[in-house]
Amino acid sequence: MSADERPRLAVGHVSLEVEDVGGACTFFVRHGMRDIFQGEEFAVLELRGGTHLVLSRSKETIEAGRKAPFDLMVDDIDAARAEFTEAGVPATDISRGRIHDTFHVDGPSGYRFAVTSSHAGDRPV
Repeated sequence: MSADERPRLAVGHVSLEVEDVGGACTFFVRHGMRDIFQGEEFAVLELRGGTHLVLSRSKETIEAGRKAPFDLMVDDIDAARAEFTEAGVPATDISRGRIHDTFHVDGPSGYRFAVTSSHAGDRPV
């Protein structure tokens, strides 16, 4: 029996097509992702738990306000919102929910990202 209490499976890679790979990379690193690789056509960033976000150059224009294909999760929703706004990224008010608290920010290529509170509690993730 292993002492590791984390779930055995994780999401390995998530992809996002963006119009400006370098700008998107800068945005995500500024807000907490780890830079693994940057190139002209794609970049790889790392999230908590080891998931990699693969950014690739979009062949088409992305309409501003398009819902991002994934949300971002943080431990301290109030601190995260303050960090985004202090960095000059407008954020909506925090909506307090039964399971998650959430706010939204406009990210790279005009994607609209939900930023949600974690509900992992004291469980290792």
